[in-house]
Amino acid sequence: QVQLVESGGGLVQPGGSLRLSCAASISIFSINVMGWYRQAPGLQRELVAGITWSGAANYADSVKGRFIISRDNAKNTVYLQMNSLKPEDTAVYYCKATTRAWTDYWGQGTQVTVSS
Repeated sequence: QVQLVESGGGLVQPGGSLRLSCAASISIFSINVMGWYRQAPGLQRELVAGITWSGAANYADSVKGRFIISRDNAKNTVYLQMNSLKPEDTAVYYCKATTRAWTDYWGQGTQVTVSS
């Protein structure tokens, strides 16, 4: 069983920044891929960014150039730096880990609200 603990959400004005953190309860080297997803009211959950065990990252087109995913192997933690935030970025953000056994685990979610 893998536990993922997210933090860093909150209320920010348009154009502002936030950094989300996702701490895993196991070594990050036991995880194939970690990703950030988001779900806005009435919409399906969508992938925002993902990073593999080797550090390769991918992003949704809507966040390219604004968001950066990174990992701290020593802390078993993945971060999502969100810059130039827009109201349409408002959603609950979830962390997901896919282990080397190809099992998925989800965090509890953290609310991000972009509003003036």
